[in-house]
Amino acid sequence: MSDERTIAACVDGSAYAAAACDAAIWAAGKLDAPLAFVNVISRRKHAAATDYSGQIGLGTREHLLTELAELDGQRARLARERGRDFLDSARRRATEAGRPEPTTRQRNGELVDALHSMDDEIRLLAIGKRGESAGDDDHLGSNLERVIRGVSCPILVTNQSFTPPERVLIAFDGSKTGQRVIERAVATPLLAEVEVHLVYVGTPNEERRRQIDAAAKTLENAGAQLTTAVIEGDVEPALHDYQRRHGLDLMVMGAYGHTRIRQLLVGSTTTDMIRRAEVPLLIVR
Repeated sequence: MSDERTIAACVDGSAYAAAACDAAIWAAGKLDAPLAFVNVISRRKHAAATDYSGQIGLGTREHLLTELAELDGQRARLARERGRDFLDSARRRATEAGRPEPTTRQRNGELVDALHSMDDEIRLLAIGKRGESAGDDDHLGSNLERVIRGVSCPILVTNQSFTPPERVLIAFDGSKTGQRVIERAVATPLLAEVEVHLVYVGTPNEERRRQIDAAAKTLENAGAQLTTAVIEGDVEPALHDYQRRHGLDLMVMGAYGHTRIRQLLVGSTTTDMIRRAEVPLLIVR
């Protein structure tokens, strides 16, 4: 039975939206899955103009309250129209790439809530690592982190451009989550016919060495062109350094584990890992 869940991409006015679209288009082709583009209009973005009744001097100025309410309605309408333009552009991008007609959805509310409501429908989510409201010096904020924590599907986090990956780094820590990453890497067509680097950060003991060897054997039995590396150092900079030195174009890791890699996606280190990544990051459960 085929999996009819969609490959979804979040689209907005950010410089990262086109890459998220391209990543979703690539994934939909590799997985032979339907494609969906989602635009979410945040309530918080327009909430400041919604209720002025508590402002000093406005309680008896009914015409001002009316005008402010009308202005808020106009802003919301323009936000919807702008979002539809983003969705239309994404749809054209997909059809020009040869994909079947994608679905487009516009939602009101917070991004994580909108995506959570669609969780059962999404097979993989592509999202830019910064949204429309983020400045160049933004530390990513909590929005993306909430998405990572709030949805159950794999998440492909993109930079400002996306190229189909050919050489992939899989971060492995020997945990149950790390082992599931290996199982999914073997099972998914996303990583078929790519060069794989299985990388463990730290000094392995006998048990960890056994786990690394087992993971390597699983990948090799699946036909992967495999390189295995055990490297010293702090996890986040060590992984980035290895990726750069070997010219790898995608990093894959589990969302949660029980060793030092777990810290990458808990708290502020999540921000550092994604912000400093020079290639897309695929986060799996």
